[in-house]
Amino acid sequence: MPGDISLVEIMQRVGTELGISDWITVDQTMIDTFADATHDHQFIHVDPERAKAETPYGGTIAHGFLTLSLLSAMNYSALPKIREEVMGINYGFEKIRFMSPVKCGARVRGRFVLAETRLRGANMLMLTYEVSVEIENERKPALTATWTTLSQFDPKDRPEAG
Repeated sequence: MPGDISLVEIMQRVGTELGISDWITVDQTMIDTFADATHDHQFIHVDPERAKAETPYGGTIAHGFLTLSLLSAMNYSALPKIREEVMGINYGFEKIRFMSPVKCGARVRGRFVLAETRLRGANMLMLTYEVSVEIENERKPALTATWTTLSQFDPKDRPEAG
């Protein structure tokens, strides 16, 4: 797990890679659980025999949104904790592109480059990351996106904008 970093330090890291997450195995149980939670039971995700017979993937693949949702877990293993942070909030995504399917049994990991930081109000830092989810032993990533989060902190800890 990465170490801690201050608000000032993270603001100085714009343009750098902040971290790469641990590998996560995407197995059929994970895919099926996601299908149940989202009511998306398309055969390419939940029927291994049919997916093997009728798709070019050789079996089932993860939902694109499952891969995207794994960024939350990847965030925790890749990014340093901001010392002054009281709470982190997901603000949203831009330019999400699903580049390659994640086959059942594959391992994926997230790569995070800090693209921008901006102070908002008295107690928020907006952080924008260029993220990619890599598939082990594959040339193309599963997805790329621009992800924005908010870091809430105590106003007394607000750094000077500079």
